[in-house]
Amino acid sequence: MSGDSSKDSSDKEYVRLVSSDGFEYSILRSAAAVSGTLRGMLSQSSNFVEAKQNRVVLPNISGVLLEKVCEYLYYNLKHQNNPGNIPEFDVPPEMALELLVASDFLDV
Repeated sequence: MSGDSSKDSSDKEYVRLVSSDGFEYSILRSAAAVSGTLRGMLSQSSNFVEAKQNRVVLPNISGVLLEKVCEYLYYNLKHQNNPGNIPEFDVPPEMALELLVASDFLDV
């Protein structure tokens, strides 16, 4: 029975983000929490289905864009307590506008 408990805690450590075209990305819950929108949806105190399933479907974000969003969530998590010299996050020019819209929606 203790094996089930560790599996449950491991399952809760990661969340799945699903793009509009069906790509799924498993990321750490702490990385997802960088986004105010995802943090609210995944909060255990909320009654959102996303919190119960540890899965968030993002119907307005493509797989390519969601991959870059996940990269940024980890980048932000890595550098959040480092006030020093933070390297620039690379954004391809052709993706800039879509990333801006996605970042606004996700509150990052």
